[in-house]
Order: sequence, then structure tokens, then C-alpha cells
Amino acid sequence: MVIGAAVLLFIASFLDAYSYSGSGYSLSRNSWDDLGTGLGTYMGAVIGGALIVLNRALPQQRKVLGLDLGMVGAGFAILAAWTLFWSLVDLPDGVDAGAGLILGLLAALVLAAAAVATPLVPALQAALVPDPKPQAPQPYGAQPSGGYGYPGAAGPQPGQPYGAQPQAGQPQAGQPFGQQQPAGAAPQPPAPDFSPFWFAVPVARPLFAEDGAAAPIAELAPGTWYLAVEQRGGALVAQTQDGRRGVLQDTSGIQRG
Repeated sequence: MVIGAAVLLFIASFLDAYSYSGSGYSLSRNSWDDLGTGLGTYMGAVIGGALIVLNRALPQQRKVLGLDLGMVGAGFAILAAWTLFWSLVDLPDGVDAGAGLILGLLAALVLAAAAVATPLVPALQAALVPDPKPQAPQPYGAQPSGGYGYPGAAGPQPGQPYGAQPQAGQPQAGQPFGQQQPAGAAPQPPAPDFSPFWFAVPVARPLFAEDGAAAPIAELAPGTWYLAVEQRGGALVAQTQDGRRGVLQDTSGIQRG
């Protein structure tokens, strides 16, 4: 409504606003013959509509000199409608209202009504730019489509060709590696005959420092592949996207690449 009314106001500014008739002559003027009317009234309302749309399109409401852009735009629209109304009512003798004045008043009234009704009517408060839809969660066990260390794009695993059978003693895909190790526990020695592999976690899991500190250093996110470089008891030493290494203590339900 606001955009349509602003466009009509812009078009109406070029139409005849007044017409004069007398003995043997006639004269018509549009709003641009008087810059106070063209810029101050018509374009003021168009600028007000642009401010209203801009305020709605931004993710957060912006303020200029402590004033909300939407409120400033609504003020412009109301002032334009008020000015055009009295310009139409109080025409001098011998002056007729033209299409530009009538159409401009109607458009300004619609613009002002939409600006005032927007914060009051829930149907008018819908976002102009819809929020991005969250990515649908993948069913557990489905192969992620990409990301850091994606086995289908990264090639063979270090020390083991991709697609080869895991060595004896290694858990199968999706099989838990063991129980969760308490935070701050002493680091376990690396498991013998371990080959690095890619894995993904079903839910967000904290990654702790290798020295056994209780505070996590990172968080592993589901849908992303990480590189397991060591196995220490029931825990894994994993490497993040930025090259940091830490201990994943809760390895239940992880998916091997």
C-alpha cells in the first residue's frame, strides 16, 4: 500500500494540479510550477513512503537523531495529506482542481492511513523481506552434503584409503566408541593400531583441551565432518576447521565417514 501510494503521488505531481479560466484564456499548472508544492508536499510524501519501506526492510529499526525512520515517514505522509486536503478545499475563485491535486490527495490519504495502521494491524506487520529458512535437520545416519573434511570431496583419509574396511578393533559407522569421560580426567594413552578417520556428531558436542582442562575449547556442530587423529580410551582427539585439536569425550552415536 505504501509503495503504491508513493508511486501514485509521484505520477500525480506531473499532472495538472490547478486550472484557471477567464475571458478567452485558460491556464493549467502542475505541482512543479511551484517548488514549494512539488518538493515540499508531493516529494515530501514520496520520501516519507520511502522511509517507511526502508524501516520495514531493515532487519532492525534504525533511528536518526533519536527518531525512528518509520515515525518520520508517517509524519511526512500525514503532513502531505493535511496540506493537499486544505489546498483542495480552499481553492480561490476562478481556479479549478486538476487531476494531479485530486489524485495526489487520494494517494496521500492512503499513504497516511497505511503508515498509521501498520503498527496497529497485525496483518500489515509482516516482514517485507522474509527471514531465511533454517536448514532442515538431516536424519541421523544420512550422509552430510558437504562441509569441512567431507570424505566424498576430500579424498582418502590419512593413512587409510577411503572406502576401505576399518581395521580390527575400530568401531563401525555410527557405533559408540565408549562412555563419556568426565571433564578434567587425566588424558588416556593413545589406542594402538589407530588410523585417522572422518566423523560427524549427531548433536553439538564440546571439545576439551588435551591437557584435561574442564573448560571446552570448541564445539563440534552436527552436519560437519571432523578428523579424528587419535583414540584415547573411550575418547577421540579431533581436529577442528581452524586446525585446533581437542578431546571429544562423548563419542556416543557419532557417524564415521
